[in-house]
Amino acid sequence: MTVLEVIQRSAEFLTRKGVESPRLQVELLLAHVLEMPRLKLYLNFERSLTEAELGAMRELVKRRGAREPLQYLVGSTSFCGLELRVAPAVLIPRPETELLAERAWSFLAQLDSRPATALDFGTGSGCLAIALAARCPHAAITAIDVSAAAFAVAGENAARHGLGERIRFVLGDGFAALPAEARFHLIVANPPYIPSTELATLQPEVRDHEPRGALDGGADGLDFIRRLAAEGARWLQPGGRLMLEFGDDQAEPVVALFAKQGWGVEAVENDLTSRPRILVARLGSA
Repeated sequence: MTVLEVIQRSAEFLTRKGVESPRLQVELLLAHVLEMPRLKLYLNFERSLTEAELGAMRELVKRRGAREPLQYLVGSTSFCGLELRVAPAVLIPRPETELLAERAWSFLAQLDSRPATALDFGTGSGCLAIALAARCPHAAITAIDVSAAAFAVAGENAARHGLGERIRFVLGDGFAALPAEARFHLIVANPPYIPSTELATLQPEVRDHEPRGALDGGADGLDFIRRLAAEGARWLQPGGRLMLEFGDDQAEPVVALFAKQGWGVEAVENDLTSRPRILVARLGSA
């Protein structure tokens, strides 16, 4: 079979399986199998695949048809221009989290303190910590995660980008894993925020394949955000900020949680679909 035939037949299969953007998905999978940029496929439509290449492609298309995420199949994704390894142990970084990263590194970049210090609370793939370290060479980054499997992926990603010495990875359950004297100019977090009862309604790619611990925010989706509001202040430097991502329709309760704990809400920022998505808070009045 030629490249074009594989693309056409595989796209038809994924269409029947209800996969969104089936042709794009197939092209990305085939580019991965053939180890070439996706756009180069268009220059090789008449190229015949070897039996080994066809076998690998059939297996990947079958798995994608079973709604396994594309990023897990190819083993990586792009975040803020950085190629990161992803695996079922970690949440796949989303575009809205890139907005959180941009807001965070903009804050760190304008600090006079050297080094500026930041804590990535629940680092997962390490995407936030790595983006901050890459954009703010003067910053000292600490990243925490309770999952040993996620911890390993994050460390590998940091090493891939030559940032292993710049980020201190701590395996443990949140703030309790930190030394008592630790203080940060910034705490950044993309915590689990999906209400438990809504997990079953998510797309199969998310519901059946991404780690539940990185999604499930408890009965109202706010368990981890409530923890950040209650415990985060003790770990901030004077003038520091806490920035986090939250879910749809959570802006009002999230703001109320932080106000109740004595925080001032500096901003609630929208994502690319104009939905409130990011909270920026500081101690005291904003």
